[in-house]
Amino acid sequence: MRVISGSAKGRALQAVPGDSTRPILDRAKVPLFDILRSFVPNKHILDLFGGTGQIGIEALSQGAAHCVFCDTNARAISTIKDNLATTQLSDKAEVRHTDAFVYLKNSSKVFDLIFVAPPQYKGIWGEAMRTIAERPHLLADDGKIVVQIDPKEYEPLDLTSFTEDSQRKYGNTLFVFYSKN
Repeated sequence: MRVISGSAKGRALQAVPGDSTRPILDRAKVPLFDILRSFVPNKHILDLFGGTGQIGIEALSQGAAHCVFCDTNARAISTIKDNLATTQLSDKAEVRHTDAFVYLKNSSKVFDLIFVAPPQYKGIWGEAMRTIAERPHLLADDGKIVVQIDPKEYEPLDLTSFTEDSQRKYGNTLFVFYSKN
């Protein structure tokens, strides 16, 4: 794993020890940031289910103003902090050792981009989207939500606050893009 572009380009990122996370592969991360590159500068990002932190770190490297990382796994939290130190991006980050749903239900912050990449095959992504939809103020009016799931997990969601804009599939990674109505 590495940072693909920006101020920390080429820096190697550590994986979370064990098999509790599924880091995004470069063959999916590169086209994702090709899509997001012009949107990311000066934006506030929420990286739910942070894992290694590589999505938020990539966004920070490419000019995002700030990123909040959430994860419940202590090893993931330690890995995110180490990866932020390696990339010298710690000063633009807040790392929260908390449940994503607790964070969503209690946060008053507004984010320009919310990245949702929960553990696979548990229906958590739909629950996360419904939780965000209950609190639409979390997303800026011109903000985006990106969900990363296995294509087999996809199901259309009826969300009153958000519209599915598009999907992009890269191997066994599906990105679903949402915006505010």
